[in-house]
Amino acid sequence: MRRLRLGIIGFGKIAEDQHVPSIQGNPRFELAATVSRQGKGVPGIPSFTSHADMLSQVEDLEAVAVCTPPTARYQIARECIEAGLHTLLEKPPGVTLSEVEHLACLAEGRQVSLFATWHARHNPAVVAAAERIAGQEIRRMEIVWHEDVRKWHPGQQWIWEPGGFGVFDPGINALSIATRIFPGELFVRDAELMFPENKQAPIAARIRFSSSAGGGELTADFNWRHSGEEAWNIVIGSAEGTLKLSEGGARLFVDDEEISVDHGIGEYPAIYADFADLVDERRSEVDVRPLRLVADAYLAGRRSFVAPFEHS
Repeated sequence: MRRLRLGIIGFGKIAEDQHVPSIQGNPRFELAATVSRQGKGVPGIPSFTSHADMLSQVEDLEAVAVCTPPTARYQIARECIEAGLHTLLEKPPGVTLSEVEHLACLAEGRQVSLFATWHARHNPAVVAAAERIAGQEIRRMEIVWHEDVRKWHPGQQWIWEPGGFGVFDPGINALSIATRIFPGELFVRDAELMFPENKQAPIAARIRFSSSAGGGELTADFNWRHSGEEAWNIVIGSAEGTLKLSEGGARLFVDDEEISVDHGIGEYPAIYADFADLVDERRSEVDVRPLRLVADAYLAGRRSFVAPFEHS
């Protein structure tokens, strides 16, 4: 089967650590080029400092993976779709819902595939969890997503700017899992967003949800000031027992007993397997529910201010 020539736009740590090996390990793709402001890339693969140069100079390019910070994604993705390229978006797919919805319309009009990815959904226990609680009436849900921003975003300042998402950059991973497994729609009831006095994005957030599928407490607690081992847990209680996803969706427990799950091929290899299928079928997959919950938290949330924060 013919390999799809693909370029990576925004060649940073996530692209180097996850996208490149996933592309090179998938026989459906050929890494044709990379783009970064510094011109960094993969030895032996053409690299560019702008996506416009890549689009004009790389022959037979068919697809792109856009891995830039969120504020740059819309314009880049729009130009790639208009050039007839199948387009994969790192999470979050954009800064605003209207941007992402417009990209979906453009992709449909150009008959190319648009894939708004949520890598956490590809963790091995997530599908198993969704199957176990399907159709159940939920009594409670507690999301705890705590990590150290200094570890995961060392020195990065864009995450604190408008459109950088702050603590919702990791928190949206939890929301992508919750919207995948919860047996009903989730709505933001109220929220508190905690902003460092010197930053434009929150460092912590607490959210309460409501849902027709559950009448108990449904909460999320996001914190970027955590030290020590990460806490990436989702606990859901129903009349049939308690389900827990830990380690970001890698492990599943039912009533404190760990359930064996198929570990599959991994998050990002699974993303590219799905992308190949979408391209073959000329379909798009654009689920904006996690992004909508973030937007609703900003709309419905109270703001409070906490001590200034610096990476050092």
